[in-house]
Amino acid sequence: MAENENGQEKTEEPSEKRLRESREKGQVARSRELNSLILTAGSAIIFLVLGGQMFSGMAGMMRQSFVMTRVEILDPATMFRHLGVAFSQAFLSFLPLFVATVVLAVLATLAVGGWNFSTQALAPQFNRLNPLPGFKRMFSLKSLVELLKTLAKFVLIGAIGIGLFLALEHDFVGLGMMSLHPAVARAGSLLAWAFLGLSMGLLIVALIDVPFQIYEHNKNLRMTRQEVRDEFKETEGKPEVKQKIRQMQHQMARRRMMEAVPTADVVITNPTHFSVALKYDPAVSDAPIVVAKGADELALTIRKIAKAHRVPLFEAPPLARSLFAHAELEQPIPTGLYTAVAQVLAYIFQLSANPGGVERPSPDVPADLQVGSDGRPVKNKDS
Repeated sequence: MAENENGQEKTEEPSEKRLRESREKGQVARSRELNSLILTAGSAIIFLVLGGQMFSGMAGMMRQSFVMTRVEILDPATMFRHLGVAFSQAFLSFLPLFVATVVLAVLATLAVGGWNFSTQALAPQFNRLNPLPGFKRMFSLKSLVELLKTLAKFVLIGAIGIGLFLALEHDFVGLGMMSLHPAVARAGSLLAWAFLGLSMGLLIVALIDVPFQIYEHNKNLRMTRQEVRDEFKETEGKPEVKQKIRQMQHQMARRRMMEAVPTADVVITNPTHFSVALKYDPAVSDAPIVVAKGADELALTIRKIAKAHRVPLFEAPPLARSLFAHAELEQPIPTGLYTAVAQVLAYIFQLSANPGGVERPSPDVPADLQVGSDGRPVKNKDS
């Protein structure tokens, strides 16, 4: 089990913060074996596809370079001009291979770990000048694994190379019996296929190396339980972060309330200190639900929104104080207030159908739910 410098076991998976900081430092999982496989196999395939075109270009360049008159040979300026033309033709002949190799190198880097550019990785690290950590790395388990991997790769590719040579021995010997142009084309094809066969040996190494590198990278980033606790204290556990979270939650809750006020059936007011918006939908709940409530400035805002959207306002100070103190937001009202709220809703519904012809009720609040003007429960004299 991996341990940190304090001897504590790293048993916890790395957090998102730890992974993000690792990428910022340029520490991502990479596999050199996969890079080598993509470069070698891709180059071999490109050579097989475009080899004929490249050899034709090189043959034309050689014909033009070695066919010169006596006057051109004795003129230094002409020789330099021939050299420039030969260089440009050779460069253009192999340009597709160069471009494809660069693209393959970029894709090979992105295959494991993805794109990552870190300025911190470019900064000089003076601790690398200390020879003691270098010696530790030389004789570490990771160095031993790399050595064994290199030896295994050498043996595997060597065995594949010998097998390919024995299999293609007659083809290579037969090149001496062919004319120049067919022999060059055949040699290029044989070399490309041999190169592709050798790269298949790297496929076996890459299939082993890629999971190992990902596992090794994740293992190095594992955290102890103490590190997890410390990180939590530094982020979510900070008082200013908690305050910020509570502030954002409060703002979101207030915004939801303001958006819900226009949907209310009635707003019961104090009339100045408290406002409680109620909505009754029998299909949703058996009792009215509190969609918004507030005191002082927030109560005034609720009343302004209600007036703007023509939501009825009902002034009942004892009921408003009781609802504000005992009813929870987005929850049904307490059962003890059913009768009082039912009287208010019945009045509002009847008033919309018969304006001016309905007697205004005076809802009573049970003694155990009464609240004073200061917001504190009213004590029962009998208790």
